[in-house]
Amino acid sequence: MRVVKNYLYNMSYQILLLVLPLVTGPYVSRALGPSGVGINSYTYTIANWFVLLGSIGVAYYGNRQIAYVRNDQKELSINFWEILLMRTATIIGAFIFFLVYVVTIGSYKQYQLVQSSYIVAAGLDISWFFMGIEDFKKTVLRNTIVKVISLAAILLFVKNQNDLYEYILILALSTIIGNITLWPFLKNILVPVKIKDLHPFRHFKGSLALFFPLAAIQIYANLNKVMLGYLDSTNASGFYDKSDVIVKTVLTLATSLGTVLMPHTAKIFSEGKSGQVKNLLYKSFGFISFISIPLAFGLAAISFKFGPFFYGNGFGPVGTGMFIESFVIIFISWASVTGNQYLVPTNQVSAYTKSVFVGAAVNLVLNIPLIKYMGLNGAIIATVCSELSVTLYQILAMRNQISYKKLFCDFHKYLFAGILMFVPTFFMNIKLKFSFPALILEIITGAVIYIISILILRPKILSDLKSFIKNR
Repeated sequence: MRVVKNYLYNMSYQILLLVLPLVTGPYVSRALGPSGVGINSYTYTIANWFVLLGSIGVAYYGNRQIAYVRNDQKELSINFWEILLMRTATIIGAFIFFLVYVVTIGSYKQYQLVQSSYIVAAGLDISWFFMGIEDFKKTVLRNTIVKVISLAAILLFVKNQNDLYEYILILALSTIIGNITLWPFLKNILVPVKIKDLHPFRHFKGSLALFFPLAAIQIYANLNKVMLGYLDSTNASGFYDKSDVIVKTVLTLATSLGTVLMPHTAKIFSEGKSGQVKNLLYKSFGFISFISIPLAFGLAAISFKFGPFFYGNGFGPVGTGMFIESFVIIFISWASVTGNQYLVPTNQVSAYTKSVFVGAAVNLVLNIPLIKYMGLNGAIIATVCSELSVTLYQILAMRNQISYKKLFCDFHKYLFAGILMFVPTFFMNIKLKFSFPALILEIITGAVIYIISILILRPKILSDLKSFIKNR
């Protein structure tokens, strides 16, 4: 039941993330314009690389390590302080390197300095600890409160293109405040430990091993924006960012399951229950396919008119970008199961790392020619290809451990139902004059077609859901 509750908590937060952009997205894009949006995207992406450098894989390593020892309160406390001290040292180093970069070669220096607040926020982030003990309630409530407060501040203080500085500051400070709010909860969980018992850098090797794949993910996830800024324009970088924001927001409805199950799987694996781990993998993969395929086809069906309608005048290219990028929802969702839920918790970090580097290499190789000849759409095609390569590598790496027949047992049913919902929804989107009521009608039509198709095709997920409801 803990997994179900955590998934529902995480899912409710992802729904909030879907709702809030309906207010902030159009408002900010109209207030700041393509130029302001592009500058924010460009400078944040660079600052985020230094956040990644300072965090050295703790988001995954800390989560997994805490899950391994969470039944021993003393070991739990020791591991928490050791990992925190290690990351504090690396965050300070990253902050210094970032300041050197800004002073020497960085552009948009005044905005870059404000973005440095995200590095400070990373040093205060202990969400990995609460995820490791499978307490998602606190992180979800924290994130919800912070999002609502930042929304109010944006509506109050961001009015036009001259308020870009304020916009960046609001987002950065809200992240810092949100991370601080988790600290008071530690007093009821941890016990006092002696300083002599702490050996922070014994975790460095394990954390570093997970840093490399995370770094590669950031490269192929954000390199497109930076390269678009250099090879095309900051406007193109902004268009990519706005398309990516919507796709990745929808994506989290599926990948939130992998986030919840990672510490749970790590705990099961540490207890030697490998058979249970594989059964969990098959069920999760089926559920992810059941969710991600309609999300991908549904978003693609409404994208051409939804993008420019959502962001306003000047953001026409976002619609086409969304259509192309929407299919990464399937690939990343699968990888969230095979990688985050299986390879990482079961200590197969090498295979996970190689898969991510394959994706980064594919992205880097394709980016320059595709951006040169196709601009924004070329960058997005490179992203889709890189995500597909990551997923294929992970699935191939597991070939001697799992049954492909069990993994993909109902994929054809979900795919067929997804195509059935896509066709009429897409033509409705093209033919109807776009409006909010028309959008709701298209979404409902697509959802009804998918659900009816699934009920007719009867994949195994239906019996799993029926069994779960019966046993509650």
